[in-house]
Amino acid sequence: MNIQYPEIRVRLSGTDGNAFAILGKVQKAMKQADVPAAKVNEFMDEATEGDYDHLLQTAMKWVSVS
Repeated sequence: MNIQYPEIRVRLSGTDGNAFAILGKVQKAMKQADVPAAKVNEFMDEATEGDYDHLLQTAMKWVSVS
């Protein structure tokens, strides 16, 4: 799997299954890395179109997750 932004690292431990916390962390990291707003919105749309597992898979597709 090719990660779209491998240089962006997001630590998800401590989110304890909270989808909103995961979305917030990834969104914040992307904005801090100066990812264009259109791409951030694309991530958010994709990440929220399914269940929790889909959210995790999407996050791992877009950024480096630890």
